[in-house]
Amino acid sequence: MSELTRIATNIQAMQNMNSLSKISDRMATHQMRLATGKKINSAADDPAGYQLARSLETRKRGLDVALQNVSQAKNVLNVAEGGYQNIMDILQTVKEKATQAADYSLSTTQRTAIDNQVTTLVAEIEDIVDETTFNGAKLLDGSYSGAFHTGEGGTDELTVTLGDSDSAALSVNAISLSTANGASNAIATVSTAIDTLSGKIQSVGEYKVRLSSKEQSISVASTNTEAIRSSVEDADFAKEQMEVMKLQILQQTAISSFTQSNSSPQVVLSLFR
Repeated sequence: MSELTRIATNIQAMQNMNSLSKISDRMATHQMRLATGKKINSAADDPAGYQLARSLETRKRGLDVALQNVSQAKNVLNVAEGGYQNIMDILQTVKEKATQAADYSLSTTQRTAIDNQVTTLVAEIEDIVDETTFNGAKLLDGSYSGAFHTGEGGTDELTVTLGDSDSAALSVNAISLSTANGASNAIATVSTAIDTLSGKIQSVGEYKVRLSSKEQSISVASTNTEAIRSSVEDADFAKEQMEVMKLQILQQTAISSFTQSNSSPQVVLSLFR
């Protein structure tokens, strides 16, 4: 009864006010989480969790860029392989023409016509080498060699070297089908060129297999990293909404108690009646 009769300081109202303030602060926190979708909105919410979330976010962003790099590398190799395949088609045709010209039943005029056609085809190989480029860099002249960054680490690289496939490198720049003997020699030369080019195409295929493996690995790592970050930083909407509903009830009861505690000192007035 002693506290009730002292009206200069309403201790009960102050206690209820403190409780109401704490409930309101907690409600504001949960409502912020619902608004942003994150349970950590500042370092003050969870310093360790905030640092971990930022670290995971950095790794995720690095992995995503690495994934783009892998895709870009595959695009380069696809362009190179397309150029190699076009040259392979030409070599196959040249071998057919050489086989045709090696037959003794053909006349000199016919062999000359075939030789002229093959000369045109060999010149086309040079055009393909010149025109097969990526971002201004020639891919098939033997000058393309570099490392693609295929991971988030500083040493995660895949070095790609594309072999020279011009007519000189394939040794088909000097073949002549004007004679049966020359045509016979050309068959062996072109066969060797086909084998050489097949090896270069095989190398491209091996690079692409490695890139596909890296792409899958990076994709899985990126997904797992984001899953961990989400578990640390993202809000559970069902849980947050449940907390808000509970705090709304507590807030209402705290307001009611605060109102009652403010009106309690009025009992002192009865002493003067």
